Amino acid sequence: MDWTRYRFRSLWTLPAPPARVYEALERAEGYPRWWPQVREVNQVDSTTGVIRIRSLLPYDLTFTAREVRRDAETGVLEIAMTGDLDGWARWTVTADGSGTLARYDQEVQVAKPLLRRFAVPGRPVFRLNHRLMMRAGRRGLAAYLRAV
Repeated sequence: MDWTRYRFRSLWTLPAPPARVYEALERAEGYPRWWPQVREVNQVDSTTGVIRIRSLLPYDLTFTAREVRRDAETGVLEIAMTGDLDGWARWTVTADGSGTLARYDQEVQVAKPLLRRFAVPGRPVFRLNHRLMMRAGRRGLAAYLRAV
């Protein structure tokens, strides 16, 4: 087993129609307004940006995100990631009653040397750190959607 590889899935139920959720998620430059752990998003061009995140643990992860798929009709947003994290992430936005289900899938390999060094003993803590970040993101997006 490669202890530096991770696969995550998060399901967010949100109190807004799918089109509004999709619109918020496709604007990555706006994430720092509602997702506390997304510290910076710097757009490089129309399909690429550099993102810096930091959750509970005292380290930043910086990666370049390049758009792979943007399909409003199917509710899919997908990026390729390179940098401290190498891999991909995908949002799939679908109707869920009067609201929305936003499914987040991610497969990455950690490239940051410090995290690679602590891959085995740190794995449960790194997974918890990710879970806390995703929980805060869901709460932040729900509040943002209620406010706009």
